Amino acid sequence: MDRHSSDEDDDRQTLIHQNDTKHLPRQIPTSPRASTAPRSGFHIEELESQIRRRFKLTFNKRYLFAIFLPLLLIPIFLSTDIRSLFSSNISSLKFNKVSDQLKESQLQALYLLNQQLTSLLSLWNHTFVNSNDNVSAVQFDDIKASLLNQITLNKHIQQTLLSPHKTGNTLQNATVLDPAYAGYSFDRCRKVDLKFSERRTIEWKPKPNKFLFAICLSGQMSNHLICLEKHMFFAAVLNRALVIPSSKFDYQYNRVLDTEHINDCVGKKAVIPFEDFMEMKKNHAHIDRFICYFSSPQPCYVDEEHLKKLRSLGISMGKLESAWKNEDIKKPSQKTIKDLEEKFASDDDVIAIGDVFFAEMERDWVTQPGGPIAHKCKTLIEPSKLILLTAQRFIQTFLGSNFIALHFRRHGFLKFCNAKKPSCFYPIPQAADCITRMVERANTPIIYLSTDAAESETGLLQSMVVLNGKTIPLVKRPPRNSAEKWDALLYRHGIEDDPQVEAMLDKTICAMASVFIGAPGSTFTEDILRLRKDWGTASLCDEYLCQGEGPNFIAGEE
Repeated sequence: MDRHSSDEDDDRQTLIHQNDTKHLPRQIPTSPRASTAPRSGFHIEELESQIRRRFKLTFNKRYLFAIFLPLLLIPIFLSTDIRSLFSSNISSLKFNKVSDQLKESQLQALYLLNQQLTSLLSLWNHTFVNSNDNVSAVQFDDIKASLLNQITLNKHIQQTLLSPHKTGNTLQNATVLDPAYAGYSFDRCRKVDLKFSERRTIEWKPKPNKFLFAICLSGQMSNHLICLEKHMFFAAVLNRALVIPSSKFDYQYNRVLDTEHINDCVGKKAVIPFEDFMEMKKNHAHIDRFICYFSSPQPCYVDEEHLKKLRSLGISMGKLESAWKNEDIKKPSQKTIKDLEEKFASDDDVIAIGDVFFAEMERDWVTQPGGPIAHKCKTLIEPSKLILLTAQRFIQTFLGSNFIALHFRRHGFLKFCNAKKPSCFYPIPQAADCITRMVERANTPIIYLSTDAAESETGLLQSMVVLNGKTIPLVKRPPRNSAEKWDALLYRHGIEDDPQVEAMLDKTICAMASVFIGAPGSTFTEDILRLRKDWGTASLCDEYLCQGEGPNFIAGEE
């Protein structure tokens, strides 16, 4: 134990002494005990001590660094591609050369694009100062839109090429012309200026106790509304109040229309519900003259069953009489106000006029925006307040302000359309192409679909309406969901399941769309177009489905 501790002390002293006498000649100290011990011939003990001390002397900082450096280099060697270290300088030189070439190409492309844009804008300015009288407004707008698309595409390409050269939000050494700031943008599907204030009108001034009983029997609700509007014109010409038919004889109009709205717009008691009329007549009224506008295929376009319904409501009447002997609903002749006054004017208190849906009279006057009657509103026949608010809530929930409305009639339409020349029933793929073109033209992100088509047809149609790789959603009114509140007003007033209310709701949504695509030959579509025209929502892009082209395949006849 003493020997070992003495050796360790001597070693520590030797190391300290060595550090303190770096510039002195090295001397090897010997232990006192070792000096008195006998020496062997080979000095084994002294040599062993010397080796031990020299070995310990090697563990200074420089030797430690030399030992651990390889250990640090081994992981770096294993994780690094040595070849890349030697080739990095060469690759950097090559990359810089390619980068310079790319930058030069980009700047050259930008120069050429800027030259093209300048030419396009010059063409715009010189070509569209005045439109060609031989070109329609729609064709003219199509040309403008095509040119504007090229200008916009040019701008986008320039911005893309310049994006690598951006510094913050600015572009280095480049200027991109923006057509929008120079007045080159326009709304391709803008609203039509129908010059509502310039329309020709007639004052509706009902005489006391003079009534016109409306008869509308052809077709469904849309036909009846068109018929009712024409009856209003008759009533205004003849200075009579119009009696709205009973729901037991016709549709329940008070669910879809607001008769008081009509009276407020006209400023007089011009329209009277059947119930109020019968109350005035003490539940028994007599039609003094029942005049038929059409005589063929049957007088007044009314059958015996409907005459019995009138009698059951407390209405008595004389014999039906025809205003013209040969007026056929299939070939109606044009009539004037003078013709109407000659044939239907009467001093009798109550007259009835048969169905006038097919009547052709003063067409330019009757079909003008707002209708032929003077009033202070946009239109006289419009959806009730409940339906109007529900439509607005649906649009706010699902569609937003920019949407296309599509009336896609299919049920019973195949045979109906194929009987016409040309047919108006289009295969789904062709219809999808037409709809997609309109989506591109109108720049709208969504479509409201009003349809009676089967799910198999609407599903295929949805899958094929695709623009730039993106499917354009077709939105229908969903089934009742208590979590949704857009239709709460209908449920609160108990009219949610009425098919006529749902049909009018569809019409109202379509009438509020940015662009409308209608079904040719459908009175449902025609009533939507009337509303759009009267409300001022009609667009330059409104059209019938695949307008201007026939179906690419038509089935044979039975």
